Amino acid sequence: MSLAWLDPGLTTSCYAWRLERTDGVTLGFVSHDRDLLIDNLRYRAAPGMVPSTIALSDGLDIDNVDMEGIMTSTAIAEKDLIAGRWNGAKLSISLINWEDPEQEPLHLICGEFGEITRSGDSFRVEILGPMSVLDAALVPVTSPTCRARFGDRACKISLAAHQVEMTLTAVTLDALEFAGLNGQAALYIYGELRWLGGENCGLRHTIIAGEGDRIHLADHTDRKLSIGDRALFTAGCNKNFVTCRDRFGNSQNFRGEPYLPGNDLLTRYPGA
Repeated sequence: MSLAWLDPGLTTSCYAWRLERTDGVTLGFVSHDRDLLIDNLRYRAAPGMVPSTIALSDGLDIDNVDMEGIMTSTAIAEKDLIAGRWNGAKLSISLINWEDPEQEPLHLICGEFGEITRSGDSFRVEILGPMSVLDAALVPVTSPTCRARFGDRACKISLAAHQVEMTLTAVTLDALEFAGLNGQAALYIYGELRWLGGENCGLRHTIIAGEGDRIHLADHTDRKLSIGDRALFTAGCNKNFVTCRDRFGNSQNFRGEPYLPGNDLLTRYPGA
């Protein structure tokens, strides 16, 4: 790592923030008085956007950063935070040389957005560092249902084979109608809908119920829906062994213990 630009007595450094949403939208900010172009991304000037505290360590502690200041940017709209567009977004903060932004930066912190909470008129964001994965259980807890997420590495189902694009044909008070469902909405219960167009483009919703050509989402959309909006449907799985075996033919990858005796076996007594 060559950081010779940090050696001169006259500092030319500033902070650079890079935020990447899960839908591909990327924003950049610098604590400088003019915009800078870094890796073909324009970082907007935001002189007041300086992290109040950054704690780094060479141990296994999670890196921490106060994220209240960045939420004041007009580029991060309140309605997008509420809609969940920033959930799981990636964040990186670096120290760069504003005289030559293409020089190697000093990476300070990286992570992703965790819980987003509202406090008065502002938002507070929890940042999950790389070490947060160590908080996961080392040994999975047994369960009669599958612990894998449909289509992940453990499940090994090809999502492409169980996804289809459809167009919204009607909106009612509590349901959405898609003629492309052809009366098979029940196949997408516990599945996912991701909008590909319209004001909700990029947002994802869980499908909790469906009948005929109508589906019901777990949460309502904050933006207006219009007839003709396109959406990508992903088939649903109720995580039961019978469904995995008979519908998807994937019993060899079932991540559960459907025949493991429960706690009631321990409470039985002779002659029961």
